[in-house]
Amino acid sequence: MRTLITGGGGFIGSHLCERFLAEGHDVICVDNFITGSLANLDPFRDNSRFTFIGHDISNPLKIKGPIDNILHFASPASPVDYLNYPIQTLKVGSLGTHVTLGIAKEKGARYLMASTSEVYGDPLVHPQQEDYWGNVNPIGTRGCYDEAKRFSEAIVMAYHRYHNVNTHIIRIFNTYGERMRLDDGRVLPNFMGQALRGEPLTIYGDGKQTRSFCYVSDLVEGIFRLLFTDFHEPVNLGNPAEITILEFAEEIRKLSGSSSSAVVFKPLPQDDPKLRQPDITRARKLLGWEPKVGRDEGLKRTMDYFKKKLGK
Repeated sequence: MRTLITGGGGFIGSHLCERFLAEGHDVICVDNFITGSLANLDPFRDNSRFTFIGHDISNPLKIKGPIDNILHFASPASPVDYLNYPIQTLKVGSLGTHVTLGIAKEKGARYLMASTSEVYGDPLVHPQQEDYWGNVNPIGTRGCYDEAKRFSEAIVMAYHRYHNVNTHIIRIFNTYGERMRLDDGRVLPNFMGQALRGEPLTIYGDGKQTRSFCYVSDLVEGIFRLLFTDFHEPVNLGNPAEITILEFAEEIRKLSGSSSSAVVFKPLPQDDPKLRQPDITRARKLLGWEPKVGRDEGLKRTMDYFKKKLGK
């Protein structure tokens, strides 16, 4: 098997590279490191079955030889990143998806595209299931990411229906684990970094909004299973264990052993979702999948990783 992974230098992408190498695949990683990191590839960069291509997948790419699988994960994925790179986010969601679908069509490859729970926007349905069309502001500050992913889903389905490409779509809910960046702006690395530095934890809004956190190894397992099915519509992958941001802040503070219990409240960003919880009924039935790593264990592993990064 020869597998192409775009965004392979990113947080989730690098874990996918590692998993597919462990499964015996030859892995081709494509990344321009706009938000990824070369260090994420260190655990397997010397593997003879691993190839790295430095390239912006929004531009055409020719790959020699056969390709069996394509996983399109290239995109800024945190609010800080896609607000800093709105044009690049829109391009990789549109042009990048078009480029990779073209390769899949040419090579007869399986194709899996990383979508997001953000396609549901600030949801009016809770928990979110795949047949919910979402509540998205297309011209808001988050629209560059939300609409890029919604377009990606549309063109993926068009390539499946019109060109008979063997496509798959996952909608990723909040995922965490080793190789996240402390400065990526998402709530978990924000809280962990602040707690480990003894700083007040920053909460946006009143903290009553909810999130559901899935450990990265669980997500990767679901991705691997979905790729080898004949199912083509979107599938939610995430952990349905829901928690408020205030409760989550307290969990992180206790885990870090921080002596500071201070919390700083700041205004909620535009269109920030108030509720986020996946309905994973489809993943359970289709893939026999559900998360295995509890939040206590996953947070401990991630905290240990960040402690090492900070020299604690």
